[in-house]
Amino acid sequence: MKPSSRTYRTLKGRRRLDSFEVRVKETDLLIRAGKPLKKQAEDLVYRVRGHIEAYIESHPGFVTSLSPMDADPYAPKIVRDMLQAGGKAGVGPMAAVAGAIAEYVGRGLMAEDPDVMVENGGDVFIASSETTTVGIFAGDSPLNLKLGIRVPADKTPIGVCTSSGTIGHSLSLGRADAAVVVSKSTALADAAATALGNRVSKPDDISKALKWIQEIDGILGAALILNDQLGAWGQVELVRLDERR
Repeated sequence: MKPSSRTYRTLKGRRRLDSFEVRVKETDLLIRAGKPLKKQAEDLVYRVRGHIEAYIESHPGFVTSLSPMDADPYAPKIVRDMLQAGGKAGVGPMAAVAGAIAEYVGRGLMAEDPDVMVENGGDVFIASSETTTVGIFAGDSPLNLKLGIRVPADKTPIGVCTSSGTIGHSLSLGRADAAVVVSKSTALADAAATALGNRVSKPDDISKALKWIQEIDGILGAALILNDQLGAWGQVELVRLDERR
């Protein structure tokens, strides 16, 4: 997703968080944390990208496959997470890359501060001591940034990931303006959001797609936006965003 199309806003709380960006090659993160942790975040990004890039060198099909690949017990952990997420969602492992990187960096930064949010092209890892709201970016839909998903502190760490068939650079086979998935695994939320969005080209697809995603182990909830149509299932508390923000 384009850097200008940032997808989350946090409700104002008792603790003020620092906000900074980390960009390494194709990775473009927006991070909020209780401390200025940019150097630590950059180190984590270089490390995790190194794991993924090295695996791709010896397994070129990893980056091009649009279907699940076999598990590899010898792969780096982040690669194993991506393979598992793709397998559960029925998509290629690279459909999980943004969420996987967001979670890897976020969990690494939690060693320095428990309040961390990492956004990577529409995929957000959240660890927070306060309730957080993730705004839903839905392009030209009249519902764009009118709604958010409220995430209570006791539900974190958690991943909230968004895929779109009408905005951004990511491959989608559907036409959903926003397919949002919530999971404890940000890699799985990312892969499942791609798969969910792939299933929606017209309003009648929304209910069928939401029924389908209920069968994926590890998914907590999901929401879909197509034009002015909205559907949601599971542990998704939708709230109206304050338009004055």
